[in-house]
Amino acid sequence: MLIQASAGFGMLYRLDLTKAATDLLSVLIERQAPGGEVNASQAELGARVGLSRNSANTAMALLESRHLVQKPQGKYRTYYLHPYIASYASQEELEEAIEDAAERIEAGELPDITVPLYETAPPKRQSQPLRAVRAAG
Repeated sequence: MLIQASAGFGMLYRLDLTKAATDLLSVLIERQAPGGEVNASQAELGARVGLSRNSANTAMALLESRHLVQKPQGKYRTYYLHPYIASYASQEELEEAIEDAAERIEAGELPDITVPLYETAPPKRQSQPLRAVRAAG
């Protein structure tokens, strides 16, 4: 049984992820090895949740921009979940990984999870009633 780090999960609602990105993150979390390594292609991950290749690419780009997922250069079919949302084999590994991640973030070696900052909240969708338009002519 894996132990899930929960430091990042408390802010997931603030990350402004699309449904596709949330679904892709879910399958990454499901497929990870202890420590957050995921060995699967983006196409495989996207197909698992019913995303087209383009939708999976857009969703993965959003996850990477928020630093939830890292894709190492030159490694095919490998992704790493941020240590704050990865799973670990034991409580000791989890604590050690979180401490290490905090130190690496402070040293600038690991990006922190990026939460979009808004000066004001984004506007909510307002349904507007349809209006009749006269035909020209």
